[in-house]
Amino acid sequence: MGSSAMVYVAVIGGSQVTPEIAALAREVGREVARKGAVLLCGGLGGVMAAAAQGASEAGGVSLGILPEADRSRANHYLTYSIATNLGHARNVLIAHSANAVIAVDGDYGTISEAAIALKLGKPVVALRADWDLRDLKRAATAQEAVALVWAALEEAG
Repeated sequence: MGSSAMVYVAVIGGSQVTPEIAALAREVGREVARKGAVLLCGGLGGVMAAAAQGASEAGGVSLGILPEADRSRANHYLTYSIATNLGHARNVLIAHSANAVIAVDGDYGTISEAAIALKLGKPVVALRADWDLRDLKRAATAQEAVALVWAALEEAG
């Protein structure tokens, strides 16, 4: 997959989360940063903020693609943010921009992002998701999720 710095891993999930899901998303963010990848997310709260926090704590870079027209609701852990004014349509931008996706919990918005990424042929790994999509991979830990993503990216070349 070339240079790790050019790899974008989207971490997607709900904006309202339990402390357990937030901790898991933070660990995913840390693992993505440790790999040298750019963490891509929707830029708001919940899984998105927790993952960006984890990336920040590990010295990584995060990019939020926001649904609003301005950056006022962007989580403060982001390195960069893009205001789109596209609402849920920004999910398509996230799926297209990512090389791979890790879904942490989540509901309809998360499922839509995962489905778009799968339709594009990108690897998608789910953690604690009670939904299923064809070709969706599952992991039990943040480390396993990132390892599965990395293996899929290296296999794809």
